[in-house]
Amino acid sequence: MTAETLATQRDERHLMRAIELAAEARGCTSPNPLVGAVIVKNGRTIGEGFHHAAGQPHAEREALAACSEDPAGATLYVSLEPCAHHGRTPPCTDAIMEAGIARVVIASDDPTGKASGRGLGILRDEGIEVAVLDGDIGESARLLNQPFRKHAKTGRPLIVWKAAMTLDGKVATARGDSKWISSDASRARAHRWRAECDAVACGIGTALADDPLLNARVEGVARQPTRVVFDAEARLPLTSKLVHTARELPVIVVCSRAASRTATEALIAAGVEIVRARGDSESARVTDALHELGARDIQSVLLEGGPHLAGAFLDAGEVDEARVFVAPMLVGGTRSRGALGGGGVEMIGEAPRALAQTVETIDGDVLIEARFREW
Repeated sequence: MTAETLATQRDERHLMRAIELAAEARGCTSPNPLVGAVIVKNGRTIGEGFHHAAGQPHAEREALAACSEDPAGATLYVSLEPCAHHGRTPPCTDAIMEAGIARVVIASDDPTGKASGRGLGILRDEGIEVAVLDGDIGESARLLNQPFRKHAKTGRPLIVWKAAMTLDGKVATARGDSKWISSDASRARAHRWRAECDAVACGIGTALADDPLLNARVEGVARQPTRVVFDAEARLPLTSKLVHTARELPVIVVCSRAASRTATEALIAAGVEIVRARGDSESARVTDALHELGARDIQSVLLEGGPHLAGAFLDAGEVDEARVFVAPMLVGGTRSRGALGGGGVEMIGEAPRALAQTVETIDGDVLIEARFREW
């Protein structure tokens, strides 16, 4: 094994540790990305850190503050390129230069317009060696920040469609009963996903049938998601749990121009935010609504129901990832509800196919996670 190969393996090992550190703040940093950093000097790790939340020190400064000795001449490993702009905190490039770091190794770029290589250029101009590792390490780092990356590139949030269905693809009986298709453990996992997303969305059909809260009911929740209801005519009842809690946890109702002013003004008076989506088709209104949510720094949406809304998102090309629980039961019935509505595709060859997928068993259910895009 060559010295170059050994050096690359060392770099990959330290970068993987930086990625592991970054993941510890999952669900806490939005609208900022997840970032971890490791500082190594003379072959020993002398400092580690990760970004805990927006407004708090970035990973590089956390790692520098944690150093057990002078970091001058050390190598900094960071999962995302260091920032060079003033935001809620000062530029990390300043801290890196002031500390005398000799080498910086990063796993992924920052696609935002205010960053995108600027920090790396500044460091190189100051004589600091900069290396960018791609391959599996780069992919791992990018996948950690898919919501941040999609929002930076498109202005829209990442959409994760979640569903629980039977072996024959049903999400409810003909009467609308769906409690409970998935197991307690599966539902607990879904609540953890809610806690990690910026928003949870459902359609007005689900809101009327289930009167959900759409909050995350798990321990250790750093913040609750914004609740979003796609409700073309603003029919969400003022007596619903969502409206009753709107002053405690944000609720956004996405309606069309067809919604009456009386209905929307009543919801606004109750503390609900109204977004009027524009467009001549349901798909166009979905895309417009996502731009509006993105403008509010919502970078990730857990799309929970129902089939009509999920089908509209699929028709709009806005499903980035699917997380589907399949329960070992059969419902049958031609009038039972399938998982996806909408127009769908006419030919199988037109169906979006996952880039990657994982399969896991959870208390008798099978969880299939499929990723359709990498941002």
